[in-house]
Amino acid sequence: MIKTMFNKILLSMKSRYNYDVRYMQDILNADLMAFLKLMGCQIMSSHTGSLPTGPLFAARLRAIIWDDCGPCTQLVVNMALEANIEPRIVRAIVDRDLAQLPADIALVVEFTERVLAHDPHANELRKKVVSLWGRKGLIAIGYSISSSRVYPALKYTLGYGDACHKVNVHDLSLVPRRYSDAHQS
Repeated sequence: MIKTMFNKILLSMKSRYNYDVRYMQDILNADLMAFLKLMGCQIMSSHTGSLPTGPLFAARLRAIIWDDCGPCTQLVVNMALEANIEPRIVRAIVDRDLAQLPADIALVVEFTERVLAHDPHANELRKKVVSLWGRKGLIAIGYSISSSRVYPALKYTLGYGDACHKVNVHDLSLVPRRYSDAHQS
């Protein structure tokens, strides 16, 4: 009964976002407790703290792009658009085009990638993040980064990893630009 209810929720997600939920269905069918723990990650990923929507999705998108350039990235793009983030802003986040972003979103893009790269420059940016949104905002960014990375890792572990492909933002098809691409000499 409970598995049927959760499967209906997954099918609704599949329909709403055109997202392949088979890996979650496999977890649900194989191990209900494991599935419930995955849902705990959903709770973590939904935490916003005092962070505005734009910076929140900047952290989520850049973190997911770090580990995925396929369906998970497209899912977060779709969620950002659904949250009324302007398509030009979503495109600039995916393209890592800092010059086209408002300063607060550009800060989060840069901070997220420095954190993921374990770059010491993240310390300077962290102070700016805290000055804008306090510790609550910093925690929300940390949760966004951490929870976004769970899904690609889990999908690849279970054999559902997808080869890189373009991401669609409304009428434009993009190849996500990675931090390492932007910093190569």
